[in-house]
Amino acid sequence: MPVPLARFRSQRLFLWAGLAALSFTSFSGWVALAWPYAAIAAVLFFISALFFLFLASRPPIEVYESHLQIGRRSVLWTQIRRVDRSANLPLIVRLSLADKSHVLIVHSGDAESGKSLLRHLRRFSKEALLDGVPYRQFWGEPLSLPKAEPKAIAPPRYPLLMPEDEAEVERLFQRLKAVGHLDPRGSSEDK
Repeated sequence: MPVPLARFRSQRLFLWAGLAALSFTSFSGWVALAWPYAAIAAVLFFISALFFLFLASRPPIEVYESHLQIGRRSVLWTQIRRVDRSANLPLIVRLSLADKSHVLIVHSGDAESGKSLLRHLRRFSKEALLDGVPYRQFWGEPLSLPKAEPKAIAPPRYPLLMPEDEAEVERLFQRLKAVGHLDPRGSSEDK
């Protein structure tokens, strides 16, 4: 069984805050029997209690090299196409998957654990857009492979002779090709 690289759980603080809000709800409800305006406070405390208990009941999030485990749901890193963060505390991240479905991650840990989870999500989602930016560009990597060195360009040829001299050299070359030698006196002098 693989061991998770990181595990993120909800803070116990939200459980205690939810229980405190429930106790304030019951107290405000009791006061509302004598004074009806206390019912407003009871409703507000009840909504707060629901919110805090929702955050406390979030399943643990485990990061593996091959996948992300959210409670009992497993998401392969290769299936994630988009990672969008919408809030910091609690950390709320929306993952868009290859099959057009979405996974909403709500992590009610402290700020440091939220930053760590977000960094893991961004680092392992190599095929995804991270807040609308391609993975390689987000991490500062070049978008394309470096181009091969261009072929060496032949150095420019500078003329060594003036045009009249070039014409004379060309005339002598043609004569050499035709006669076989350049000596104007002929081959009879060898005797």
